[in-house]
Amino acid sequence: MKFSYVMLPDYPLEQSMRSIQVADELGFHAVYAADETWHKDLWLLFAAAADKTKNVRFGPSASGVMLREPTLIAQAAATLDELTDGRAEVVLSSGNFGLLAQYGIDWTDTKPLSRVIEGVKAVRTFLDDGVITMDGDFFNYSSLFTFARPVQARVPVKMAAMRGPKSFEASAEFSDGCHHALSYTREAYEYMIEHCRIGAERAGKKLDDLDLGAWVVFAVGEDSQKAKDAARAMVGLYASSMPHEQLRRNGVEPEEVAPIIEALGAGELARAIELTSPELGDRLSIAGTPEECLEKIQREIAPTGINHMILAITDAALVKSLMGHEVEGVADVDTQLRLVHDRIMPAFA
Repeated sequence: MKFSYVMLPDYPLEQSMRSIQVADELGFHAVYAADETWHKDLWLLFAAAADKTKNVRFGPSASGVMLREPTLIAQAAATLDELTDGRAEVVLSSGNFGLLAQYGIDWTDTKPLSRVIEGVKAVRTFLDDGVITMDGDFFNYSSLFTFARPVQARVPVKMAAMRGPKSFEASAEFSDGCHHALSYTREAYEYMIEHCRIGAERAGKKLDDLDLGAWVVFAVGEDSQKAKDAARAMVGLYASSMPHEQLRRNGVEPEEVAPIIEALGAGELARAIELTSPELGDRLSIAGTPEECLEKIQREIAPTGINHMILAITDAALVKSLMGHEVEGVADVDTQLRLVHDRIMPAFA
């Protein structure tokens, strides 16, 4: 089992850089970041971190092919790969639907899965060959070339998936792995693995060779309740992006989160947190002491075949930044990274 840290790059840059260095020193597999206008630019941040780290890998999780053109993603990834001496990778998605709405884009008219599959093919070709000709449904190129060349023989290109089943099957069939965001139950991950297996077999791949990642809201600390309070403050924000069928695979009926989403939409952030019960917060996060977090990973996730934990670490600064809510006594990101390294990762060594 690999462990990675996925950040929302909203911290002061000096603080983000320090956390990246901590993750590198502790042996985390990768540091990922959301590639969204709402946050600071991950490509510039990771480029600045390249010569300050030795082993940790970098990339977007995820980069949306609706707003960022695939060949530009490939160009940035190839440049980052050279800067890091072969430590770049890419996770693609259709994009954050809430962000797309702010650009006046109705995602229901975009054929999101077909667009992502074509985007994966474009990124893969441009990274591998440095030139692309494509007459696609969404992307068209005529002998487009680039001098941005990666160091790795094959930069990993993966897909983010939430809904399924076709998204999970496609991620295994057309890309190097699947990052499944915001699921916390064995049922949800067994569903993912079942359909990833179908896609892998369709492409003649071995499922175990793919990167099968669980992207989760996460908070850990010596004080269990404070860690859970921090995660609970963020659960509604993330749950608002979960399709109904995914909520149900996580033991949550859509009606349970509807009032929370309504409050968020009205800008009533404090009300949204108030409406998120501790029980719902527990179901839609991994939070508590290191031992509690480890137990949930071992019970719900590891037995399914997931080989990569991708931790969206939540601390007081992030809750304050995104939700305007104060939580006291929550371990900061660097402390949480060390707790994961010291008391969770050894169980999977």
